[in-house]
Amino acid sequence: MTTIRQETVRLTAAQALVRWLSVQLAEDGSRFIEGVWAIFGHGNVAGLGEALHAHRDVLPTWRGHNEQTMAHTAIAYAKASGRRKAMAVTTSIGPGATNLVTAAALAHVNRLPVLMIPGDVFASRAPDPVLQQVEDFGDGIVSANDCFRPVVRYFDRISRPEHVLTALPRALQVMTDPASCGPVCLAFCQDTQAEAFDYPAEFFTPKVWHIRRPAPDQRELDAAVAALRSARNPLIVAGGGVIYSGAEATLRAFARTHNIPFLETQAGKGIAGWEDRLNFGTPGVTGSDCGNKLAAEADVVLAVGTRLQDFTTGSWTIFKRPGRRIVSVNVQPHDAGKRGAQPLVADAKVALEQLSAALGAHRFADPDFAARDAWFQTTAALCAAPNGNQLPTDAQVVGAVNRSATPKTIVMGAAGSMPGVLHVLWRGAQGGYHMEYGFSCMGYEIAGALGIKMAQPDRDVICMVGDGSYMMANSELATAVMMGVPFTLVLTDNRGFGCINRLQAHTGGAPFNNLLDDSYHVNASHIDFVAHAGSMGASVVKVEGIAGLEAAMQAAKTAAVPTVIVIDTDPMPGTGAGGSWWEVGVPEVSERAEVNEARKAYEAGARAQWLVN
Repeated sequence: MTTIRQETVRLTAAQALVRWLSVQLAEDGSRFIEGVWAIFGHGNVAGLGEALHAHRDVLPTWRGHNEQTMAHTAIAYAKASGRRKAMAVTTSIGPGATNLVTAAALAHVNRLPVLMIPGDVFASRAPDPVLQQVEDFGDGIVSANDCFRPVVRYFDRISRPEHVLTALPRALQVMTDPASCGPVCLAFCQDTQAEAFDYPAEFFTPKVWHIRRPAPDQRELDAAVAALRSARNPLIVAGGGVIYSGAEATLRAFARTHNIPFLETQAGKGIAGWEDRLNFGTPGVTGSDCGNKLAAEADVVLAVGTRLQDFTTGSWTIFKRPGRRIVSVNVQPHDAGKRGAQPLVADAKVALEQLSAALGAHRFADPDFAARDAWFQTTAALCAAPNGNQLPTDAQVVGAVNRSATPKTIVMGAAGSMPGVLHVLWRGAQGGYHMEYGFSCMGYEIAGALGIKMAQPDRDVICMVGDGSYMMANSELATAVMMGVPFTLVLTDNRGFGCINRLQAHTGGAPFNNLLDDSYHVNASHIDFVAHAGSMGASVVKVEGIAGLEAAMQAAKTAAVPTVIVIDTDPMPGTGAGGSWWEVGVPEVSERAEVNEARKAYEAGARAQWLVN
């Protein structure tokens, strides 16, 4: 009898993890996990730190300044890569690990892949409690890393070295599945990281991870075609799933072939250039007038790759009318069935191709192009430079930045004023928009700009950030300087949280705790952003007015390090353009007359929201 011996390689669990990650390939043959962001500490410096050092020439390691923001960089990289590549993040146990939880939630909501590898307690429980260990009085197996469970797509705890053999393939299977894609947490016990095991050599054979394209069920496809054929005023709402499918050209061709206007959500903006005649802008609270008018009049809405979030699509208000039908194309059944939609569970590109083939030469009547033209004329005035010496508005700043843009420009941002202003006013080229608005996370901006530039080094990345978000998370500016990754950061200083201050006023509230002057203070706040950003090595200039901003934007294009352009802005005006009703609870009882009046408007809007199921 012949005995077949399997070749093995003796490695620590951490060494096995790093070696395996280094040979997992994207469809273009490059590494799927491009590199690892790491802040070392007790829990990962001895095990994973040693393994990453040994493989630093084949799997790069980068050092961030904050666990949350270096994860934001990884998330932005994955988004800018169309979910076809990703990064990993490792931290120590305790606070280093829990600092990742916000970023995990951001990736979860946005359906973006990132591999999180926080250190964990000792599997042996010999030092119990170890430094930074969270003790649950009623559960001996809980650690701080259990905080990840609600906000990741897959959670595992590696407490034996052989767990690597099953945990790692499961992790990447989730990260490359278009329906379940999102963050993964592999909590890695620190003693296990250092333990050796005889791993099968074939485990380290290079593997290419392909992104599947599920085709639609024939019954769902037939129903979707029938719904579209019955339409008189159809409308397409295009979300981020179109981009992740690589279906941008397919959607534009579908719209042209059948003469259907389309709107772009925050995640979907950039599917087409703004000059495309069938691009009617955006839906929802940050929607264009012409776009929301189409949405209100449409009898069939074809939602493609969107999760129909209330703010960014206005799906609880503008999409509700008697007889309205929504056909929702999505790889995730949970999203395809929202708002009572008729689901078409499939890859966006495949679904659009099959829908178009079934519709044949069927074309719909022209949409209201005059309303589209009027909208762009109206918004052009909002973006024009101000007359006189008054502080510019956010819209005027965006107008100046937009005028400096080229087809290579990617504008990006996250929470606060800029997402709304950019969504409704930015006129960019195809592929020129990147917004984190699924979780609307302040502090994503600077780290995200770094990730975008790493994913697309040939693009000119412009980061739009308010002073509030800048103060929340600015440390990766120093990382970008250190790594020699240039981008342009436009810092609008309205001296506080201007966006929420406007919302507070809109709901009848008194100015309170948003603008710095309206917050408790002994000394007035005078933050020197030029000195602060300059101290991290960035090239910095403070400009006076729109003309100075436009000149600085041109100069920044040739910089070798990040350029920060600071400009004072007026916190009070919104865009005054477009929009739909959005539910924000207003107190039912208040001593303020303004609140009572706002409550009446709220009740009217809330009633209308439920009139049609």
